[in-house]
Amino acid sequence: MQLRTKFLSLLTSLSFGISSFAVPVQRTQALQGRQDASTTKFVVAHHIVGNTFPYTIQDWADDITLAHASGIDGFALNLGPDDFQKARIADAYQAAQNSGLGFKMFLSLDMSVFPCATPDDAQALRTLVNTYVSHPNQLQFNSKAFVSTFAGESCTFGQDSVPDGWRSQFTQNPDLQGKIFFAPSFFIDPATFVDFTGVMDGDFNFNSGWPIQVTTAFAQNAEATATPADKDPSNLGIVTDSPADAVPDPTISTLENAVAAVIGDQHLALSKFIGSTDTDNQHLSGLAALSAADGGVKKGYMAAVAPWFFTHFGADSFNKNFIFLDDQHLYAKRWDSLIAQRDLFDIVEIVTWNDYGESHYVGPIKGDQPPQSRVWTDGFDHTAWLELTQYYATAYKTGSFPEVPKDKIVMWSRPHSTTAQAPDPVPQPTNFEILQDAVWAIVMTTAPASVVLSTSATNSLTFQVPAGVSKLAIPIAPGDTMSGEIQRDGQTVVSLNPSGFSFNPNPQTFNFNAFVASATAP
Repeated sequence: MQLRTKFLSLLTSLSFGISSFAVPVQRTQALQGRQDASTTKFVVAHHIVGNTFPYTIQDWADDITLAHASGIDGFALNLGPDDFQKARIADAYQAAQNSGLGFKMFLSLDMSVFPCATPDDAQALRTLVNTYVSHPNQLQFNSKAFVSTFAGESCTFGQDSVPDGWRSQFTQNPDLQGKIFFAPSFFIDPATFVDFTGVMDGDFNFNSGWPIQVTTAFAQNAEATATPADKDPSNLGIVTDSPADAVPDPTISTLENAVAAVIGDQHLALSKFIGSTDTDNQHLSGLAALSAADGGVKKGYMAAVAPWFFTHFGADSFNKNFIFLDDQHLYAKRWDSLIAQRDLFDIVEIVTWNDYGESHYVGPIKGDQPPQSRVWTDGFDHTAWLELTQYYATAYKTGSFPEVPKDKIVMWSRPHSTTAQAPDPVPQPTNFEILQDAVWAIVMTTAPASVVLSTSATNSLTFQVPAGVSKLAIPIAPGDTMSGEIQRDGQTVVSLNPSGFSFNPNPQTFNFNAFVASATAP
């Protein structure tokens, strides 16, 4: 069986400015007054069909039920040319219809594995797309079937150029013309979007979920050239909005300073890049130019949000061994930025539901995956991140942060130090130096509370948090564990002591995946 492989373009041709900040969403801002909530928004999750070989319709039904309960409206079905994948997407659409939840599906054609050199290759894609354009659970956007891709920027389908290939053999071919809303993820300079008139109805910025420009060299330069404003603790966006009364500024600054002390100056200089909308702005500018060249038709934009990134395949397999910067509450900060500017983003795609090989899955570990990635995913459940997803997805779609119904703690950390050594034939992942040893925590509180984070009997921090959502952290050292408590009125209302986690001083393999745990008040 063929399993999907992703090779992420780092878009080195782009210039990433270092002056744009992630947008902290403070409780003192009224979200309802900043954004128009009248436009329908969608949250979808990238589902790797290549990892679903053993799936039944019931497996799809279980995924749909869990995703829907987590605020997700549909799946982007990333698929390749294998026959089993075509069978699985048929099951996915059927399960969505059976669910009665109004859950949507759309095809995300993986052009890193689909052949795309001849007109016959395009014909096969058109036939596949036409199978579902009228399905009751197909995601419709602007009254057309929504279709996306992963890559495709090199496909000509036998024509003289990539734009001509996609135009004549796909979007404007009589088989599909007028039927689909095509928002591919082409890994190209957005300034060249203007070449794709008659092709791109919109754009999916796959890599926007991570600050991919932050390499080890970039981080060193950012630290060396950082101004006091670059290291301002307010860049951390510690407290997220909620319907409760505004929080006094001293409470926010105290929290910001406490977390900044954990992060330290070196990493604080990177805070403004985490959750930033720099690349979104570049893509939106490219779409505006394309719109002007395409008769003024408004183009759609789908942004990405991702919780993590680590892959560790050796040269004998997929030969991918690197990380993206995912510290400092990446998932929550990216959501904050998208929510603060929600009028710019038509759809948010979570990357991913089940890409275990790159460690950014939010769904349960099930189905299939490359055997190598089991080494870093076994025992590393991420579904606690879905509990955060429901909160943030609701705010994005409605324009108003929901009330926190129950006190909750979500905590995560890597299983060993970033500087640990291991007898692993695959070396440490590229850019591991930009990461730090910490436990990251998000607490959701129904009222002001004390939060105690601990990693050992001698290492604990206490934070006074307001109602709403607060982003906290504590350093961790080899041999430590993690635990957290929410206390109010002299009582412990939530206690989290996850089993199965220790910060291993002597790992046998390098594992930069996240161990994620949560606890909720009764």
